[in-house]
Amino acid sequence: MQITTIGLDIAKNVFQVHGIDAKEKVVVRKQLRRGKLMAFFEALSPCLIGMEACATAHHWARELTKLGHEVRLMPAKDVKAYVKRNKNDAADAEAICEAVRRPTMRFVRIKSPEQQGQLMQHRTRDLLMRQRTQLINALRAHLAELGIVAAKGEGGVKELLAIVADEEDTRLPIDARASVIVLATQLEAVQTVIGAIEKRIKMQHRANEASQRLETIPGIGVIGATAIAATVADPTVFKSGRDFAAWIGLVPRQDSTGGKQKLGPISKQGDRYMRRILIVGAHSVLRRAQQNPGKYPWLTQLLARRPFKVVAVALANKMARVAWALLAHGGTYRAPELAEAA
Repeated sequence: MQITTIGLDIAKNVFQVHGIDAKEKVVVRKQLRRGKLMAFFEALSPCLIGMEACATAHHWARELTKLGHEVRLMPAKDVKAYVKRNKNDAADAEAICEAVRRPTMRFVRIKSPEQQGQLMQHRTRDLLMRQRTQLINALRAHLAELGIVAAKGEGGVKELLAIVADEEDTRLPIDARASVIVLATQLEAVQTVIGAIEKRIKMQHRANEASQRLETIPGIGVIGATAIAATVADPTVFKSGRDFAAWIGLVPRQDSTGGKQKLGPISKQGDRYMRRILIVGAHSVLRRAQQNPGKYPWLTQLLARRPFKVVAVALANKMARVAWALLAHGGTYRAPELAEAA
């Protein structure tokens, strides 16, 4: 019997296949090793293949598409509802095969290698930023044990590094200096690598017209603009700016029933990195609004009624909707008064 739909549960080395025919009868249910996966699909006629959008999914989707198959990626949490009883590879593959045929299922757009490479720059920078914070905290803590403290911020770190480098400073015992020198050396190396990555991100920004237009939005800088442009290569996958904001997780989580609407905190679904960038950018705009209330009347009125962080999330939601509008319809950001005049 000809296979029409396959649910493929992917892993590092062992893959589970669940295939059905046009009458929804199970035709194949087997495990495949990594080296035999492509040979198996090369022998099949073009069919629909469903996979969860997890690690390595985009790579396998591109490879299977080259063989003529139609590949659809789905969020893992949406597939979970179709798993019957206990979880195992065979049950997961069967659930994927069932979910991929549902008309209301949401699918993930397959990313290109170039798109994934641009996003890797952001993920690598984010990891190194966390490591830099750990090194700074460790350096401050170790020196504080010896009574050496400095002010917050970059100036305080430079002051501590100067103390570590000064061999004539007797406040540091020999063993302590040997330890903190390791931290200082590693901190300097991490800062150098972060600078190189940010330079490359800026080069990508200058070469991307959509990223340059996104940068015109208040609160979105080069990092945020390049991240959004690389993540949302096709804005038409979202019906509206609200759908885009909901995908990022910047809308209230609902727990409504019986006709009574109950809204809670934000859902925190979607891309955590992008959500954090937007909220951090919103914080910078709010600080400027507090210094110059007349320039931001909407934010000033909202700050008078709501806490600072609640307003920051509301502004991040608005920034996401504006970003989608620029990607979908073109143009650059215009301030409200300029838009009214136009």
